[in-house]
Amino acid sequence: MPQATATVTLKGNPVTLLGNDAAVGQSSPDCTLVANDLSEFKLSSLKGKKVVISVVPSLDTPVCDAQTKKFNQEATKLGNDVVVLTVSMDLPFAQKRWCGAAGVTRVQTLSDHREAAFGKAYGVLISGGPLTRILARSIFVVDANGVLRYKQIVPEVTMEPKYDEVLAAVKKL
Repeated sequence: MPQATATVTLKGNPVTLLGNDAAVGQSSPDCTLVANDLSEFKLSSLKGKKVVISVVPSLDTPVCDAQTKKFNQEATKLGNDVVVLTVSMDLPFAQKRWCGAAGVTRVQTLSDHREAAFGKAYGVLISGGPLTRILARSIFVVDANGVLRYKQIVPEVTMEPKYDEVLAAVKKL
């Protein structure tokens, strides 16, 4: 498997990202994830919608919790033609439980636990270190034609993304 080029640290320690580097201006990679009801969900099913893909290591951590709640709040302001997803390696059962407890209704959570297909397709699968096989904190914005228009790989996994940049990228679409 190829090694991605982004440089990321976890608590200051470098980690290796595996997978293909998803390139801005190219077609957004398609892959199959698992929805909270255990059905398969293909990213390509969202063609015709603008999509924000918020990637977190685990919803059960404070920064991931804050990130997903922030996008849940912002989703109401972005309009009905924008879909906001949160992708993690958490099991679908845990994602569903977390959404219920957190009151998250505008963000759809999807699990990459089966094959790490998303992590590999977008180059955000962490390998090595204390947290192998989780996803690096990142954001991707895809236009209605399925083209990747914005990419943010957060350089330190324990830090929040630059929300203003993401929201500006969505509003440009």
